[in-house]
Amino acid sequence: MLLALLFFLFAGHALMDYALQPDVMAGCKCRKHNGPTAKAVPWYYWLTAHAVLHGAMVGLVVRWFGFGWDAVVILALAETAVHWLIDFGKCEKWFGINTDQALHIACKVAWFGLIATQVVTP
Repeated sequence: MLLALLFFLFAGHALMDYALQPDVMAGCKCRKHNGPTAKAVPWYYWLTAHAVLHGAMVGLVVRWFGFGWDAVVILALAETAVHWLIDFGKCEKWFGINTDQALHIACKVAWFGLIATQVVTP
């Protein structure tokens, strides 16, 4: 059952980063994007909304696997913060899409590791 948790953390990431991320968010979350929507809504709103959705997905998966609200909140907030920083780095062109995705996957492995080693418990 533990590997199923890792699978759904990965699946949630794919869902939020690809299937459910509209093109407008993908562009407007970057500080230097200058499309018409980016002029109306600040980039950090877009980036924060995107990161919060990722945090919510991690929290949803963790809760679905029977963990309490303390674990859900800790991992959801950690995912939100780290996802924000990673995407900011990609938008600033500090690294490319491959590094971006590797870092996101590494985060899911880290959250899984905290659960698997019982640092985070149900």
